[in-house]
Amino acid sequence: MNRKSLALIVMSILIIVSVTGCGLLDKMLSIKEDFQKEKKVEENSSGEPRLELDEIIIDTPDLEEPVIVSPPAETKDVILYFVSADGKNLVEVEHKIGKVEGVARATINALLEGPDFQSGLLPSVPVGTRLLDINVKDDGLCIVDFSSDIIANMSGGAEGEKLAVYAITNTLCQFPTVDRVEFRVEGQRMDSLLGYTNLEPAVTADASLVIN
Repeated sequence: MNRKSLALIVMSILIIVSVTGCGLLDKMLSIKEDFQKEKKVEENSSGEPRLELDEIIIDTPDLEEPVIVSPPAETKDVILYFVSADGKNLVEVEHKIGKVEGVARATINALLEGPDFQSGLLPSVPVGTRLLDINVKDDGLCIVDFSSDIIANMSGGAEGEKLAVYAITNTLCQFPTVDRVEFRVEGQRMDSLLGYTNLEPAVTADASLVIN
């Protein structure tokens, strides 16, 4: 046999082996895939399909949102003046307000809200009155501007007017930066509310109207 024939025979054998090997490899891969599929659907003793570990889903309850507890807000003790049950005098009432920059404004707004119903005291400022503006000057003058309700809803005549004026004045003069109060209504400077109590010049506190 010459070399040419021998080389041809060897090449044919290599081709046959190569083709057979590739087919065998494909067959092995196919068997492996079939085995894995059968394994996943294999039933357990209860008759339910048994899942692979990586297919198990654990249902956990949703965690609640964290509760954020805010620190208690800072407060400041102030004195408010309301009318006694007989309508003749002013009574001091301790009150807590939020510690804010505009403490005078917050205090007057608390006064306008009126006394606690269970206290037996009466409002000192006509119900419905709104504080429009407040301005404390460097020289101790405090200018307060109220809505027209302070006049329209005023009752009690001269006594009612006097108690309202001094409830506001005494409340504001408790602060060291205030020593007298100027009254305005809807932006207009007032010399009186009902014509009884003189508001000109600015009013200073009067402790004689206060009872314990």
